[in-house]
Order: sequence, then structure tokens, then C-alpha cells
Amino acid sequence: METMTTNSGNDINNEEHSPMLTSSSSNCLTTSINKISTSDYEKMSEQFLTIFLTWDEREQLIFVENLLKRMHSHQHGQINTVLLPMLQRDFIGQLASRGLEHIAEKILGYLDHKTLIASEYVCHDWYHVISTGMLWKKLIERKVLSDTLWDGLAKRRDWTKYLFRQVLTSNEIGKTHEFYRNLYPKILQDIKQIEINWRTGNFQLEKIQCRSQNSKGVYCLQYDKDKIVSGLRDNTIKIWDRKTLECTKVLTGHNGSVLCLQYDEKVIVTGSSDSTIRVWNVKTGELINTLLHHCEAVLHLRFSDGTMVTCSKDRSIAVWQMNSPTDITIRRVLVGHRAAVNVVDFDEKYIVSASGDRTIKVWDTTTCEFVRTLLGHKRGIACLQYRDKIVVSGSSDNTIRIWDIECGACLRILEGHDELVRCIRFDSKRIVSGAYDGKIKVWDLVAALDPRSQSSLCIRTLTEHTGRVFRLQFDEFQIVSSSHDDTILCFNFLNDSPITDNTTTITASPTTTAS
Repeated sequence: METMTTNSGNDINNEEHSPMLTSSSSNCLTTSINKISTSDYEKMSEQFLTIFLTWDEREQLIFVENLLKRMHSHQHGQINTVLLPMLQRDFIGQLASRGLEHIAEKILGYLDHKTLIASEYVCHDWYHVISTGMLWKKLIERKVLSDTLWDGLAKRRDWTKYLFRQVLTSNEIGKTHEFYRNLYPKILQDIKQIEINWRTGNFQLEKIQCRSQNSKGVYCLQYDKDKIVSGLRDNTIKIWDRKTLECTKVLTGHNGSVLCLQYDEKVIVTGSSDSTIRVWNVKTGELINTLLHHCEAVLHLRFSDGTMVTCSKDRSIAVWQMNSPTDITIRRVLVGHRAAVNVVDFDEKYIVSASGDRTIKVWDTTTCEFVRTLLGHKRGIACLQYRDKIVVSGSSDNTIRIWDIECGACLRILEGHDELVRCIRFDSKRIVSGAYDGKIKVWDLVAALDPRSQSSLCIRTLTEHTGRVFRLQFDEFQIVSSSHDDTILCFNFLNDSPITDNTTTITASPTTTAS
């Protein structure tokens, strides 16, 4: 079988593929004895082989096993030199030579990128299967479909147009195998650089000045690739173009500060200090519905899959059935907190609420029955997020706690903020928190969940806001936050945004440390 050699097996860049044949193994056992000493050896061995061939396979195996047990270890080594070439099978090459390349492609398509590199150097047949089958392209496509980081990077770097079924214009030529082979390491370098930027504090900063008319402050926000929707202290909801940062719509109707919001592809739902919940058409900004239930400020809300949960300064939690934007009805009211309920979150199993009474309460989503209370914070709890059996909460005791929702245990306490922790979000890798000290902190969630970890869990502290941080959201590439300073800040760790009048590039000093 042909094998390939390379000066750098780990280098994914273009290399010349030149085959080098291995030296073939001996077809017979070598021995230091030049002359057979046993008389009639050849005659007797022929007789033994003739008898051996008359046995069935099971009998032959038993005989050979017994024969091997009676031989010396050095003889086993000599037999091994004969067996190894017999056991080697280039099934990939054989499939390709028999016109079954699609099966060979399917097999090699399961390889990771390091093994795929090595496979290219096995022989010409293997390289031919990998190149004609566009296996580097398929590997990238699998990553994009299964990993949100790869998917987001593909969209931001605009190489999705080279993936899946390409639509080519009359003057365009389809990309070759080498293009995708070279693209893969560039993607890996991008991903590595993003992580470095998060840890070192290198980002492009974009600022939106909200220019509130009366009371200043942005209490809540949510964003996607096209827009940022914000709720302001001046009773308005403002929608901003994500690329130009210009205000495209102002929604009016609330008679108090807009304290919380969430939107999907159809509606924006907002809660206000005027005790109402309002539903707006996300495209036109038209007011569709006004919900009256709470008797004091609506502090937080979440909705998903036909269910909405709201909480209020009136100490209650309302569970709503959302049949349509105009058909929303109360399903259940949950009571049990002894102070304002500041935040709620839920999934198909649990509703989680946190209050100024220092407790986090867990409720069954289906039955709305109380399940358990999480105790530990020394002062009121201002924020939390719940996902994947983990709850992360922030409190006016200036700490962040990580909880196991199933057993109610506190897994870790994070300290570092100087004032009330007002907002918090986390994903599979990191926690991002904002506080009344004006700081946004990035924490290593993986290390925080490891009880053996003793290292500093705060990766980076961002101090760009000049007022209390009220709300934030983040993804693999950016943090978007709002503040009492009447601004929305966008921290871009991919550093790919066009430079505008609202953009500042922040590069941390090599001596800067997280605090």
C-alpha cells in the first residue's frame, strides 16, 4: 500500500502530495540457521500441510493456537512480521478503485480535521477521495450546522455563500477543494482570536446615545442581527438599526418607565411601572393588546411556546396562556414571596422566581405547584437566569451565586462587584454580569463549576459605562448593555465592524489584569 510523508503532519496549509512507497515485508520467515538440520523436513512438512488442509476452520484454529503456545517468544516476533502485511487492508483505496467512491467518502466524512489531514497523506487514492468528495467543505458545513459559534462566524464573515448548495452567477466559478482546505485553518484562527479578545479585553465599542427627553436611563433591551429594542425610563420603547445605530421607531403608550421587554418574530411584549403589560406588532410598532392584572409595577417577563410569566412589585407571579397576540389569558397566579418579585425565568419543567425577600423559588411549569426554595443570598435578589439545570443569580449583597436547581445546592459564590448586581446572563462558557458599580464583569463558568478550581474566576472587567448597568445580553461575539447613563454600548470581540463615528477600538495593555 502506498503511504504519504510530510514534513509537518499538523500543518493544514497546502502541501505537495508526493507518494513514497514503504519497503515490503518479507514473504517468508528468516532464520539464522542456513541449513535445515532435521532430516526429511520438507517431506514431513508437506504431509503435515496436507493433513492440515483436510480439517475445518475451527480445527485449524485450535491446532495453530496450540502450536503457537509451544513456540518461543522470539519466534512469535518473526511470525508477526509475516502476519502484519497479511492483515493490512486498504479498504478505502479498494472502494475507490471499484467505482464505490461515494462509500469511501461517507467513511472518511466522519473524520475530524486532524485525522483528515493525516488521511490525505496515506496515498493518492485517499487524497483523491477527499478532494473529489469535497470533504473539507462538508466538514465545515457540519460544524456550521452543529455549533452556534461556527454558524455565527459564517454569517459575519460572509462565507455561508460558499457552503451547502451554492448559487453561482454566470461569471462565478465554484470553489475548489483547496479553497475549503485553506479556509478551515482561517476559521480556527478566528475562533482562537475571539477567545483571546474576550480574555484580554480587546474589542470595538459602539455607543448609542438614547437622548431621553425627560428621565434618563435604559432599563431593558434585546437585540438580533438587524435591530436593538430598548425600554427607557422616559416611558418609550425605541428600536435601533443594528448596523447604523440610528433610531428607526419610537413606540409610545405606557404611562410609566418601561422596565422589561421581550420580542419574537411577531410581537414585542413590554412591562411597565404603570402596572400594565402591552403587546406591540414587531414590524409596524402598532399597539395590539394591553393586559391588566398586576396592581403595581411589572418588573420582569418571559414568554415562550404559548406561555408567558410575569412578575411584579405586588409580590405575585402571573402565568399567562398566549393563544394569539390578542388572546392572552391568566392561567394561574403564584404567591409565596414576601417582597417584590424582581425576575422570573422558565422552561418546560420549572418556573424560577427571585425576590427582594432574599429567596429564589422554584415552581412546576405544568402544574404551577411550588417545588423548593433556594436560600443563601444575604440581601434581596435582583436578577437571575435559568437554563440546563443551572440557576445563576445576582443580589444586592454584591455577590453572584450558581445553583443546582434539582437539589437546591449553591455550587459557587462569585465576589467582585462593589454594589448591587443588577443583570446577569450566561452560556455554556461564561457568565456576564452588570452592576450598580457601573462595571460589567466576565466570568469563567466552566472553571466556576469545577470544585477543584482555585484560579481567579473573573476573566475581564469592563468599565465603559458611567452609570449603573441595568440590562445586558451577549453571544459568542459581543455584549450589548444599557445603563442609567442613557446609553447602549455594543462590545464587539470579533473586531469586524466598520469604523464609524460611534466606534471606538479598545485594546488592553499587556499588563492589564482582570479585577
